[in-house]
Amino acid sequence: MRYEFKLPDIGEGIAEAEIVAWHVKVGDTIAEDQQIADMMTDKATVEMESPVAGKVLELAGEVGDQIPIGSVLAVIETEGADRAAEPVDDSREERPLADGAVEPTPEQAHEIPLVAIEEPEPAPAPAPRVEPEVAKKEPSSNVHVLASPAVRARARDLGIDLSQVKTTSDRIRHSDLDAYLLYNGGSVSTRGAGAPRKDETIKVVGLRRKIAENMQEAKRRIPHFTLVEEFDVTALEETRAMS
Repeated sequence: MRYEFKLPDIGEGIAEAEIVAWHVKVGDTIAEDQQIADMMTDKATVEMESPVAGKVLELAGEVGDQIPIGSVLAVIETEGADRAAEPVDDSREERPLADGAVEPTPEQAHEIPLVAIEEPEPAPAPAPRVEPEVAKKEPSSNVHVLASPAVRARARDLGIDLSQVKTTSDRIRHSDLDAYLLYNGGSVSTRGAGAPRKDETIKVVGLRRKIAENMQEAKRRIPHFTLVEEFDVTALEETRAMS
């Protein structure tokens, strides 16, 4: 069964919304109330959640596209498509059994208690022996540490594991990285310096688009000028020096 999830009215006077981010892709199996996408209007960014569970068949567009209110945002194949109606045998013909009894109908079969035959439980398999060398736990490098994005970027460029850096405050700072480099015999690099990174193309959508539009509008409407005034204070400096 194909279910068309249409973009609801997410604000008074809103005619369309922009796709800021997709959290699913075509072919994904999603659950009910799972977040599908982030839609941005002139007032706020709203998270869109799926009202049904199933498989994503189609998506409305790409990040940055404007979607009108009421249009199809995603097409989801629900599990109802796999539940075909099974033919029901309404025949109530009673067939005699070997002992003269009558075979129960399907309705009567539900009323007849079933006697479960208890089978001996298999003996549990012995737990495998773990050697001490195998049981040793390796130190985890995924320990969550507090650090600013600039500190994380510098540590990544220098190849430093932040979980190994000691700090006396609540978060790791650049001075902690400098101390780590000195302690390990490395040289203190200039703050922010590191290996050159590859260029990254960031699409101007969502809040970035609104900021860019406002800046362009301000540049077009607000006059830009520069005022420079020069004064000769030679006599003033001579008077100050004599006093």
